[in-house]
Amino acid sequence: MNRAGLTSVAPRRRIGDTRVPTRSRFRYERLPLLASAMLALLVAMWGGLIRLGWRLPFHQLGLPVVHGPLIVCGFLGTLIGLERAVALAKSFGYVGPALSGLGALALIAGVPDPIGPLLIVLGSVGLVADVVAIIRRQPTLFTVTMGLGATAWFVGNCLWLARIPILEMFWWWDGFLILTIVGERLELSRLTGLGEQGRWLVLLGVGAFVSGAAVGLPEPALGLRLCGFAMLAMALWLLRYDLARRTARQRGLTRFIAVNLLAGYGWLGVGSLAWLWFGDDLTLFHYDLMLHSIFLGFVFSMIFAHAPIIFPAVLQRPLPYRPIFYLHSVLLQLSLLLRVGGDLAGSYPAYKWGGLLNAVALLLFVVSTASAVVSEVRKGARYGVAESGVAVN
Repeated sequence: MNRAGLTSVAPRRRIGDTRVPTRSRFRYERLPLLASAMLALLVAMWGGLIRLGWRLPFHQLGLPVVHGPLIVCGFLGTLIGLERAVALAKSFGYVGPALSGLGALALIAGVPDPIGPLLIVLGSVGLVADVVAIIRRQPTLFTVTMGLGATAWFVGNCLWLARIPILEMFWWWDGFLILTIVGERLELSRLTGLGEQGRWLVLLGVGAFVSGAAVGLPEPALGLRLCGFAMLAMALWLLRYDLARRTARQRGLTRFIAVNLLAGYGWLGVGSLAWLWFGDDLTLFHYDLMLHSIFLGFVFSMIFAHAPIIFPAVLQRPLPYRPIFYLHSVLLQLSLLLRVGGDLAGSYPAYKWGGLLNAVALLLFVVSTASAVVSEVRKGARYGVAESGVAVN
């Protein structure tokens, strides 16, 4: 995911460049926040496999229950908060991701409620404050859209802290990620001259999602379908106007990013149709399809695409593109097709095995990314200077 305030991290970028040279020291102080986010992802995967029915050991009884909060809040919330803090370049910006990271650790350790949820709520307050500061610097549609995303996370966290079942508020967490990503793509489209094209679709989608999320509490059938309509509008804009349509014909990292982006936009469209069709019919397979077409298909395709951008910005070390990155990307898409096919057919084995292969894809992503980062850190330590590249895509 690109981030608001990219120029604060890489001031030498020029539109049209595909790489951004930077020279700076490795940011070791950011490692604990990044490590807590990655730990939350790994533990959430383990808990998710237990929820799928795989017999695995677990250290505390509540682990399967916190699978979703660890993914959305512990991993994604902390990671996005860290990105915003880097972009803001202010020390107070790191308070939010630090609190959400601590909240994730509390959930992992099984600390009794409400400690973990309360820390995560406070972390989301920190993210809202960071985004408000960014909006004050640059009051535009894309920063406001990301601000609405951060607010949606805060609202969802408050409902979770109030012990509202996730089944009755999950769309707020979806809104956090969808609006954040759409805002980021709006930012890049503005920089490349595409921002005004189809702008009405984005406005329609953002407004409809916020309205649907609010309506969803008293009237879930209407609210979820309104959110589905909003996601469809945003997916159509992304598929039609996003830069990825052009850059998919290029090579190397640029193509890798574009292919993952387009796959993610397709999954956003699939999710929108599922929300429109099923509404509040949240039986096992319907609920699984509605959730994971967004969280796995859309969100993780975005993460796979932009890991070579996020990690250099956070750690000030390059993450060079490697063709083997396609392995976890392709495996995620194929395994999700298997899982979604199982959801549609009511096949528990396909749903279960698809989920296992989803976890394998995410584990491969963590391993390949970590190995690339460690390799570059060692190289930087050996030579004392590193060149970082950030793709404009």
